Amino acid sequence: MNRKYKKIGGWLFFLMAIGLFSVQMGYFFLKSRYVIEYVDNRFFYVINILIVLAIFLSLFLLLAVNKKWKMIIVSITVVILFIQGVFITIHSYQTKHILSISPDFKNVVVIKEDRKAKQAKYYRSYYWIFAREKEILPYKTKSEFKVKWVEKDIAAVTYKSADSKIHQYIGTYGGRDEGSYSYVGPSIAGQWQGDNAMVISSPDGITVVHNGKTEKFKWDSVVQFGTLAVVLVQNNEATWMIGLSENFNSNSNEQIPPSGEIVLYEATMNNNDPITLKYLSVE
Repeated sequence: MNRKYKKIGGWLFFLMAIGLFSVQMGYFFLKSRYVIEYVDNRFFYVINILIVLAIFLSLFLLLAVNKKWKMIIVSITVVILFIQGVFITIHSYQTKHILSISPDFKNVVVIKEDRKAKQAKYYRSYYWIFAREKEILPYKTKSEFKVKWVEKDIAAVTYKSADSKIHQYIGTYGGRDEGSYSYVGPSIAGQWQGDNAMVISSPDGITVVHNGKTEKFKWDSVVQFGTLAVVLVQNNEATWMIGLSENFNSNSNEQIPPSGEIVLYEATMNNNDPITLKYLSVE
């Protein structure tokens, strides 16, 4: 009975090795054909380690080998694992990986920063473990990143540039107007009220009132991301992000004001939460 279980276990590990090897071959194809990478570069070597361990265990469970061959197999396995570990360490020093999963586990923020060049890239994720470069963050980075999911499909990435200024990149993963492209500013026209905060969207731009302080942003200082969020910029530095909540409806095809809520999120490296605002009146 013990021998039977060993054979079953050995074949399971062998099939596991074949499956993981197939994943690696698929990765090579996707990378060469569609420039797709793993969400974390080190995954490649982690999978290699799992393949080696699976083959090692399958050999010991399926084959009756003498002590000499056991030592040889163990030695080869240890050397290969050591080499893969070295590659993982090298990649950890070369690239900083920022991964953040949305609250509903449907979306993943993927950012890879070249530590030497101080250049960060934002990736669009596919099937959790794969990602494709979408955009290079416009400023040299300072290896400080903060990711906050203000909605299930809106992630605010706040980071410092090399000159210590605050910037934001917003990852958006959906829409509110049935997939059609729309501009956030006009969609939220009017006054919105929240705890110690107000947002006013008018033909002249967007005004933010928070804790008695008023900041006005002309439209050329409003940067849109996807169809769900904008970042308000002042003196070449991000100040606020405004996003459309999941229950937001612009009612663009009807003669009625927008409904639902919007979120206001300050661009800061300190811990802070988004402020929810409700529609108050026409500006």
